[in-house]
Amino acid sequence: MSRESEADLPGESDTVLPGTLPEALRAELVAFRRDLHMHPELGHQEFRTTAAIKARLEQAGLTPRVLDTGTGLICDIGEWDGAGRPMLALRADIDALPIPDTKTDCAYRSTVPDRAHACGHDVHTTVVLGAGLVLAELHRNGLLPRPVRLIFQPAEEVLPGGATDAIKCGALKGVGSIIAVHCDPKVDAGRIGLRNGPITSACDRLEISLDGPGGHTARPHLTTDLVTAAARVATDVPAVVARRVDARSGLAVTWGRIETGHAPNVIPQHAELSGTVRCLDLDAWRDAPDLVHAAVDEIATLHRAKSEINYIRGVPPVVNDAGVTELLRDAMTARRGAHSVEDTEQSLGGEDFSWYLEHVPGAMARLGVRRPGDRRSRDLHQGDFDADEHAITVGVELFTATALLDAGL
Repeated sequence: MSRESEADLPGESDTVLPGTLPEALRAELVAFRRDLHMHPELGHQEFRTTAAIKARLEQAGLTPRVLDTGTGLICDIGEWDGAGRPMLALRADIDALPIPDTKTDCAYRSTVPDRAHACGHDVHTTVVLGAGLVLAELHRNGLLPRPVRLIFQPAEEVLPGGATDAIKCGALKGVGSIIAVHCDPKVDAGRIGLRNGPITSACDRLEISLDGPGGHTARPHLTTDLVTAAARVATDVPAVVARRVDARSGLAVTWGRIETGHAPNVIPQHAELSGTVRCLDLDAWRDAPDLVHAAVDEIATLHRAKSEINYIRGVPPVVNDAGVTELLRDAMTARRGAHSVEDTEQSLGGEDFSWYLEHVPGAMARLGVRRPGDRRSRDLHQGDFDADEHAITVGVELFTATALLDAGL
């Protein structure tokens, strides 16, 4: 049996839901996603993307509002009167990554040098757009008893994340809960992954400067051996931090850049290290800046180096609400059966969807984008990333079902 015919089988729930994806709209959404894929835009620069989303929503008779920051938008389907339960929000992130698209046999590969939708945000955007169009039609037919908000958020890849801008612009006003999906190339298209509690990790950025008087490599005892100091900071700080927290918190310091020196016989005066701090546990993440500062100061002082630390707060973990997670499970089961839902592990990646969950309960599902039968190792943030576009249909129908079940249908 083909994947397409499997997708058409009824779910294992007794609930029969409207809001499946018509073939014509399915084809339009695939084309929309490919257009976004060909024209990726970085965070806070998503003007073309914002305009394309806005135009399509307006064509459907909706009234989207561009965020005050200039990119991204929100759009309500129906109107919340301030009474009863607040709205359910569907969130998408719309920005791309500053890496080249390395696909060689793809007709819709990026046309912008060193820019690519290598994290699947074009899929996320298309899913929320498609769900919005289907829900708008249901609303016109009197089949959507509870309003829904669409949030198309900019700059997810820019710490601390465009979610904070969207929240400041009122994206959560009148919202009682929020859902999202994230592409997962390790899950087959047609399936989703769910997890109660933390599903991503916290991610911060760390920049360290070390300084000393410098000198000749023949006389390191007369100065600060800054290369050795940088090396010890690089190796000892992660070890010290790991020993000062519960190992189950998964707090990890990892370096991406170390730079110092220009000549083999000159001890330099300046060194720089930069990397990330990732953490599985919300409480440990809150303590992480103090722990890292103390460890860096101790190691640098031991080697007589002066240290300056720039600890840049990123995002906390995405902690899925149990009730909203179960709602997503029920929705997917109603659409495609219990076999289409699998448990997923906590990722060490960061996601600014977590900022919304500081204000309202919500959940993120992992949306399978792997072509069934393809067992090649693929990952996000790689220039050859692509998605099985069947995932768009799955995402749209997951979101529409969630909105309907949440409204009590």
